[in-house]
Amino acid sequence: MLQALASGSTGQEEFYGKELILADRETVEQEADNILKDADVCDVAFLVVGDPFGATTHSDLVLRAVKLGIPYKVIHNASIMSAVGCCGLQLYSFGETVSIVFWTDTWKPESFFDKIEKNRQNGMHTLCLLDIKVKEQSLENLMKGRKIYEPPRYMSVNQAAKQLLAIIQNRRLQGEESAITENTICVGLARVGAPDQKIASGTLEQMATVELGGPLHSLIVTGTLHPLELEMLQLFPIAGSSFEQHACQRTA
Repeated sequence: MLQALASGSTGQEEFYGKELILADRETVEQEADNILKDADVCDVAFLVVGDPFGATTHSDLVLRAVKLGIPYKVIHNASIMSAVGCCGLQLYSFGETVSIVFWTDTWKPESFFDKIEKNRQNGMHTLCLLDIKVKEQSLENLMKGRKIYEPPRYMSVNQAAKQLLAIIQNRRLQGEESAITENTICVGLARVGAPDQKIASGTLEQMATVELGGPLHSLIVTGTLHPLELEMLQLFPIAGSSFEQHACQRTA
């Protein structure tokens, strides 16, 4: 028997000929023991989007299996961590990857900006993974213990760019000049690997208005650009973009 726990099962049951159990984040993080419960007597497959080790929770499943004496096999897959090379930026020129979260009226963290700025000061590009809100509860429903969930939300490139611009403006008002400005060259990517993937390169300010369609989106804030990288980015320009002045310039 094959049990499959998938991050998205549309059309896959017919493909595999097996019943799939949709495993959301809560299932994976809080019910890991149930996933492995019968794995000593039957095969259990855990299907994910991207590479299995792109998330720490998946490493947790491996550690639990080892402790239970359950053998495991990993089949690697393409990941956004490497697929971003499709825009022409060299993978070894990337620094620390960051996640940009949705702001709320009362919670506006900026820690991701400091990491992007540090990468840029070192001449490195930054891959920004954009927030996903799936099966999230409102504060009221959470406090009342009601299993009512908000509609899914996926952060877009323009939403992420607007938050970065807000941080730049706030810090400027405080007398701080950032290594990242409205004119910093960025790259927006959407649905990478799909037939309708979109890539757009331009300034951070331009990214705040670009429309790349449906999810999933990623944003890259560039560091020092090699001439070949610059030439590649010119294949995906937002109308009015100009990159010549940014070639091979290291930001201070």
